Amino acid sequence: MPKLKSAKKRLRISLKATERNKGIRTRMRTAIKKVRTAEDKSTAEAALNQAISIVDSTVRKGKLHRNTAARYKSRLSHFVQAKD
Repeated sequence: MPKLKSAKKRLRISLKATERNKGIRTRMRTAIKKVRTAEDKSTAEAALNQAISIVDSTVRKGKLHRNTAARYKSRLSHFVQAKD
């Protein structure tokens, strides 16, 4: 455990940030799973639009690199287009 006052403060800040980041990441991963588990193409497209929006907001918050987000969005859109 930290002994210095500044180290204690950094620990508190770090724990808050970790919780916040975990929620953002969980929200994004859930949206991606909804696209992957959609029953038909129309629901998959609706879930895709929602997932793209959430992935973009994750990038804006600085929790995901923009190239990683582009890769996620590309894979999801190819997945939806291939659905029958």
